[in-house]
Amino acid sequence: MSSLAEQVTSELRKRGWKMSAAESCTGGMVCAAITDLPGSSDVFDRGYITYSNQAKIDLLDVYKPIIEGHGAVSEHTAHAMVGGALKQTDATIAVSVTGIAGPGGGSAEKPVGLVYIGVGIKGQPAQTFRHVFYGDRAAVRKQSVDAAFTHMLEMMGPHYA
Repeated sequence: MSSLAEQVTSELRKRGWKMSAAESCTGGMVCAAITDLPGSSDVFDRGYITYSNQAKIDLLDVYKPIIEGHGAVSEHTAHAMVGGALKQTDATIAVSVTGIAGPGGGSAEKPVGLVYIGVGIKGQPAQTFRHVFYGDRAAVRKQSVDAAFTHMLEMMGPHYA
């Protein structure tokens, strides 16, 4: 069975699409999984590692009031990040990931493992997905990448749902 990254790459290639990624808690793991594959330059435009709030604002045009009002780890921020990635690139589809990988940084309202993923296709409304993953930091990050690819596949076609 091919990896999720291979499935995404294959689907992008079939459609003649390019993707971009805006990552926070995954720190470039989505980009790395795609660019690890031969021929990824056919389907990958660019990635942003926007770990800090200021990077989200500067590179992805996330409005400061969104972060101040909802936090960096929120549906609103994930939505704004994916919108910025689409706006700043020639990609047809973009994905964003923001969350709390741990082991610290969580709260009762936003526990460790809380991750929001945004997926947007140019010309269509973006969607965001909320997850609470379990395990150590590496496990949360890995599950986040897998979920990002799964949501991309779902958005590209009903046969992946």
